[in-house]
Amino acid sequence: MKLRILYHGNCFDGVSSAAFFSKFYRSTYNADTDIAYTPTMHRAGNAFDADQFDGDENAIVDFKYSPDPRLTWWFDHHQSAFLTKEDEEHFNADTSGKKFLDTTSKSCCEFIARIAKDKFGFEDESMAELIHWAHIIDGALYESPAQCVELRSSALKLMQVIEGEKDPKFVERIIRSLTEKSLDEILESTEIQERLEPILKRHWETVELIKQRAVYAKGVVVFDLTDTDIDGYNKFIPYYFYPQTTYNVSVTRSHFRTKISVGSNPWSPRPRLHNIAEICEKYGGGGHAVVGAVSLRPEDVEAGKRFAAEIVETLSFETD
Repeated sequence: MKLRILYHGNCFDGVSSAAFFSKFYRSTYNADTDIAYTPTMHRAGNAFDADQFDGDENAIVDFKYSPDPRLTWWFDHHQSAFLTKEDEEHFNADTSGKKFLDTTSKSCCEFIARIAKDKFGFEDESMAELIHWAHIIDGALYESPAQCVELRSSALKLMQVIEGEKDPKFVERIIRSLTEKSLDEILESTEIQERLEPILKRHWETVELIKQRAVYAKGVVVFDLTDTDIDGYNKFIPYYFYPQTTYNVSVTRSHFRTKISVGSNPWSPRPRLHNIAEICEKYGGGGHAVVGAVSLRPEDVEAGKRFAAEIVETLSFETD
């Protein structure tokens, strides 16, 4: 018996969701199931490849819906959960009782845990710490920008490893470890520590670069990293330096996409006036009301910069 889990790649909540669903499935259905993992990333066009659904059962956690008939389980909490209206209609017509969406959940891991308990009678106290931190990290429920940027806990350090790791096989080992060990135990392992040191060094270099490049005006911080090799960063760095901002917009580039990231400051002195997911959807992206992104082809850097400028104009207040 093989279960394939597709999860949101380089994302603490995606990894946590994959770990919790693994524990749930083995405890509830088949303890001897062979579980394989595939990270999925937002990109221009179709989010999935046809050969990814190769299990006897296939699950997607913390990522967009697929109408593929081989998909058995689906959990998501994003407002932009469907690539097309037809996909949404397909989901609404599903009668399997194994596909779930709740856009009010702060994290997908928390959502899966709730469904597992309420509908399947499964609960595991050993996973409570993981659920707690997935809730904080994906819900941006930090005490302050400093708590996140300065990485004061094992969970936040592990988050940096997950977000920066390029080897999906190593992330798979983290997922498997999360079903058996505490966050402190995982962080203390030699293989995590070996990766953490250069990641922390790069993190602080990125903090300094964003400090140099970020420009604030009319409630929006904006910066461009497309000429660097930085394709991801701690999303709370802009608020660390500009606590007065309401929004931040950035453009980055990797080998598989040009990405516009749009976020809102949880500690902003002025209220958020826009639904960020709806703004991103206009450009083919999506996300949540408070955070979202647009993924373009890697060669579409100039279009990304143009779209980002339009988003900044939409979000900007009339005055500072």
